[in-house]
Amino acid sequence: MKPHHKKPHSQASHQVRIIGGQWKRTPLSVITAEGLRPTPDRVRETVFNWINHLFDSEWQSRRCLDLFAGSGALGFEAASRGASEVLLVEAFTPAFRQIEEVKAKLKASSVQIQRGDALLVAANLTKNKKKFDLIFLDPPFNQGFLEKILPICIDLLSENGIVYVEAEQALPFVLEGQATDVIPAWCQGWELLRKDKAGNVHFQILQRNKEVGNLDENLG
Repeated sequence: MKPHHKKPHSQASHQVRIIGGQWKRTPLSVITAEGLRPTPDRVRETVFNWINHLFDSEWQSRRCLDLFAGSGALGFEAASRGASEVLLVEAFTPAFRQIEEVKAKLKASSVQIQRGDALLVAANLTKNKKKFDLIFLDPPFNQGFLEKILPICIDLLSENGIVYVEAEQALPFVLEGQATDVIPAWCQGWELLRKDKAGNVHFQILQRNKEVGNLDENLG
């Protein structure tokens, strides 16, 4: 399987930290590699405040999936807050091994790790009718991953599940009142719940529309 990240220029590392929960303030080492962008601490703090509100602070029964795990920071953050099951998917071997080390260090029994191509793993999970309450999508930028994987996520979500997306630009359906026929097919079927921007990174939380194709009503 072709890795999503290019070969690292060096094996140097830096750190991010877990924001909340049982492992709060625990530092996580992150390898330095081209295309690997761990979500900054302050962005994760904002995002998990959003998610905590949407979940009414109830994490115990939540099943989470991170299809481009990278550092694993998003998934370990969810596990730290009490998520019952977290599946981290990563194709790049050095990053995968780093996640394994963090899991062992934290004794994170709720976290499972799978090495593989995100698109293939997502398709297989769909085939096996797996459902998740929270899906993280933070793919390498400018490689067209969101166009391919976001439609698959519709079938991976539980009834009231949500998707967190990081992207290099605002997704095209975020404009309120935008007609369905001008929205790309891969963006249809979604409702925007939250959005913000930090530097050049756009981040947003989406939920599947109750009625696919009736985007104006759901955004109104």
